[in-house]
Amino acid sequence: MKKHSVNIHGHQTSITLEDEFWDAFKREAKDAGLSINALISKIDDTRGEHNLSSAIRLFVLKKLQDRLTASTDL
Repeated sequence: MKKHSVNIHGHQTSITLEDEFWDAFKREAKDAGLSINALISKIDDTRGEHNLSSAIRLFVLKKLQDRLTASTDL
């Protein structure tokens, strides 16, 4: 696991994620045309009771599940 410094709505903080989740998250941000900080801010706004690192993992998992479902629907 590795710590990453991020900025959420002008507030500097750090998150800890496994390299695999961080790499997948960066790909999702790129695919969405967003900066990493912008996507993290969106996740932070809707994360509810989850801590931010967990919310990012769940976001990545959902995106991968959505892609898997879409590819099996063909």
